[in-house]
Amino acid sequence: MDLPVKMLTMAVAVPVFGAFLVPFAARISTPVRNALAVLLGLFTFLAAASLFTTVLGGQTSTWMLSFPRGFDLILHADLLSVFMASVSAFVSLIILIYSLDYISHYEGQTEYYAMVVLFLGSMMGLVFSANLLWMYVFWEMTGFCSWRLVGFFRSDKDVAKANKTILVTVFGALCMLVGIIMVYFHYGTLDLRALHGQPISLLAAAFILAGILSKSATLPFSTWLPDAGVAPSTVTSLLHAAVLVKIGVYAYARIFGVTFAAPDAFSNAVLYIAGASALVSAGAALIETDIKRIIAYSTVSQIAFIFLGLASGNKTAFVGALLYILMHSIAKGGLFLCAGIIEQNTHTKDITRMGGLFASMPLTGVAFALCSLSVMGIPPFGGFFSKYLVFSGAAQNGNLVVLLMFLAGAVMTLLYLVRLFYKIFLGEPAGHDCPKEGSYTMVASVLALAVIGLALGFLIYYPSAYAELLTNTLGVNLQ
Repeated sequence: MDLPVKMLTMAVAVPVFGAFLVPFAARISTPVRNALAVLLGLFTFLAAASLFTTVLGGQTSTWMLSFPRGFDLILHADLLSVFMASVSAFVSLIILIYSLDYISHYEGQTEYYAMVVLFLGSMMGLVFSANLLWMYVFWEMTGFCSWRLVGFFRSDKDVAKANKTILVTVFGALCMLVGIIMVYFHYGTLDLRALHGQPISLLAAAFILAGILSKSATLPFSTWLPDAGVAPSTVTSLLHAAVLVKIGVYAYARIFGVTFAAPDAFSNAVLYIAGASALVSAGAALIETDIKRIIAYSTVSQIAFIFLGLASGNKTAFVGALLYILMHSIAKGGLFLCAGIIEQNTHTKDITRMGGLFASMPLTGVAFALCSLSVMGIPPFGGFFSKYLVFSGAAQNGNLVVLLMFLAGAVMTLLYLVRLFYKIFLGEPAGHDCPKEGSYTMVASVLALAVIGLALGFLIYYPSAYAELLTNTLGVNLQ
C-alpha cells in the first residue's frame, strides 16, 4: 500500500475509530481526552490535505474492501473529494480548538468530543466514498451524531429539536435510498466510477434530491436547521459551516455534477427550489431576533447560492459554487463561533437585549464584521469572488426570473447582516452586565477564520485555479 492510499484510509479510519477512544482517554484525565480529540482532528486534516500533491499531479488514489453484489467499500481520492475533505477537516479542527474553553464548564463533555470526532470521520467516509450505498451509510452516521449533539443540553426542548433534526433528515435519507435502489436495479452497480457519464431517470434523481435537500436544509426541509440553534454554538458551527449542510451540496456536486447526466428539467427545478429557499430564508433572517437563528437562516439562504452554481450547467458557475463552499465554510464558521462568545458573555441570544458590545468586545466585533463582509460578498473578501462567479455563470443561462430571485437574496443578505451587526455591536447598550471578550483560545479561533476569509480574497488565484482544474477534469454535464 503506497503512502497516498495509506493517508486516504487513515483520513477515514483514524477519526471513526479514534472517536471510540475518547471515553477511555477521559478515564485518564480531562486534558488527555481534550488533547486526543484535537489531535484526531489535526491528523484528519493533515491526512486529507496531504492528498493534494497526488491529485494535483493528475493521479487518484483508491482503496477497496470487497463485499458481495457490488456493495464494495471504495474510498477514492480525486480533486473534488480532497477539496471537500480538507475544507471540512480544517474548520472542524478550529471548532475543536475553540471547544477546549467553550465547552469546559458543561456536563457531557466526553460524549461531545466523541460525537464531534465521529461526525468528522463520518464526513470523511462520505466524501471519499465512491459507492452510493456506502455514501448513504456514512450519511446516516452523520445524522446520528447530529441528533446527539443538537440535544446536547438534554432539556425537553433540546431533545424535541434534536428529534426533529433526525426525523427530517432521516426521511430525506430514506427517499435518497429509494433513488439509490432504482439506480442499482437499472445499472447493476453503485460504483460511481462505473456510473460516470450515465443518464439517470428523472424519478430516481428526484428521490435522491429529496435526501440532498433535507440534509442541506433547503426548502421545504429547512425548518430543522434554525431549530438546531438550541445546541452549543460549536455544534451549530459544525452543522452549518463544516460538515452537515455541506454534505448536501457535496452529494449534489458528486452525483449530478460529476457522475450522472441529469435531465434539463431536473436542473431547472433545482434552480427554482433554490431561489425560493434563498428568498424565504433571507426574509426570515430579516425579522428574527435570535442571533443563532438569524445566522441559521443565513446558512439556508447561502446554501441556495451554492445550488445555483452547481445546477446552472456551466463551468463558470460550477467553479463559483466550489469557491462558495470554501468561503462560506470559513466565514459562517466564524460567525457561529463569534455568536458563542457573545451568548456566553451576555447570557442571551436575543439581539434586542444586546447593543454597544463593540466597546467591550472589540476583537470579537472585528472578527464578526470580517466574516459578515465575506458572506455578503464584499470585495476584496473571498466571498465576493465566489458570489461573482456564481452570478456570472448563472447569467449565461438567460433565466431572468431565477437571476432576479438570487439578486434579491443577495441584497437581503447585506441587509440582515448589517442589521445583525448594528444590533449587537453598535447602538445603545441594553443593560447587560459588563460583557467581556471570550478566552484567548476562543478569540484566536474566530480571528483566524476572519483573517483567512480576507486572505483568500487576495490569494483567490490559487483556490480558483484548483476549482477550474477540478471542473475541467471531472465535469460531465457542463458547458
